[in-house]
Amino acid sequence: MHISSQIVLFTLAGLVGQMLADDKALATLPVSAVIVATALTTIPASLLMKRIGRRAGFMIGSTTGLTGILIASYAVWSSSFWLFVIGSFIVGINGGFAQYYRFAAADVASREFRPRAISYVIAGGIAAAVIGPQIVRWTNDLLPVPFLGSILSLTIPILIAILLLSQLSIPKLSDEEIKATGRPLFQITSNPTFIVSVLSGMVGYGTMSMIMTATPIAMVGCGFGINESAGVIQWHVMGMFIPALFTGHLINRFGVLPIVFTGLVLLMGCVATAIAGIDIMNFTIALVALGLGWNFTFVGASSLLTETYHPSERAKVQATNDFLVFGTAALGSVSAGAMLDAYDWNTVNLFALPLIALTALVVIWYALTHHRKLRLLKEAEETA
Repeated sequence: MHISSQIVLFTLAGLVGQMLADDKALATLPVSAVIVATALTTIPASLLMKRIGRRAGFMIGSTTGLTGILIASYAVWSSSFWLFVIGSFIVGINGGFAQYYRFAAADVASREFRPRAISYVIAGGIAAAVIGPQIVRWTNDLLPVPFLGSILSLTIPILIAILLLSQLSIPKLSDEEIKATGRPLFQITSNPTFIVSVLSGMVGYGTMSMIMTATPIAMVGCGFGINESAGVIQWHVMGMFIPALFTGHLINRFGVLPIVFTGLVLLMGCVATAIAGIDIMNFTIALVALGLGWNFTFVGASSLLTETYHPSERAKVQATNDFLVFGTAALGSVSAGAMLDAYDWNTVNLFALPLIALTALVVIWYALTHHRKLRLLKEAEETA
């Protein structure tokens, strides 16, 4: 339900921003506000849930998201750009809590099942991939004010999410686990495994955020309609979430690093397709490749991260990871609007290419020098 809401916002927020903002370079600021809020919330959300538990934290996040949707809806009705940015920011706070769904599943899963647990949680976005764009189509013209029906309709999936979360049952940490701090954070973050995991997640999510944010505006600028851009975003989201049905199995079968590397190659394919032309097929294929690349890098990076911490350390390590990943996603989203306004669609895509290539080289280096040795050592310790 959270993903459905975000898909609609990502599809429409840039267009709403373009409609309301006096300075069109700020058109993607509402999208960026969602991602910035998510990034800023990741650390306090993780630390709060360490103390009050996952269910209470997720309920707080969803209730906050509902408030944000109501504010954003009023902003559209009153034609207030900055109030819409504030409402979008508040919705993004919910995202900071919701990103821990995947880690909540991993925390209660066995080591062998963790990649699949993370993958299955992300696979929940398949329904959202269908529901989100349909919400746009069904409700866009429902009310006299453009986009108001679509934004206001997001209260429904969030209310359903609150109802479902009220039934969630995840064991809380013991008092001893809450008080324990584990190793110093610097020691953990200087580990090559952590560095590769976070770098892959940052580049994968940052690239996806930047290109996806720019796509609806670029398509409208190329003469396509809102329904056509919503359709491309729908294919993109399907590419993001359908592979999650089997990404975990692929990680168990081939290892996490080949999957992350494959994701980076797919992101390069997205850039190559996007700059090859501005037909509807170019946009569609590029955005599908973008979704697939995001899935492989994000699920792989999240799975690799679980190898870097002990239970007492997970709150601070997960918080650090998500702050860096979603901070990069926010930067990508903010830069998308500015680059699209100052330059063009090709520039937005080409900007990501050297970062993707550098990350691919780092993954190859790590695979050749570190990961196999560390995995064998960890398995030997568990056997002993």
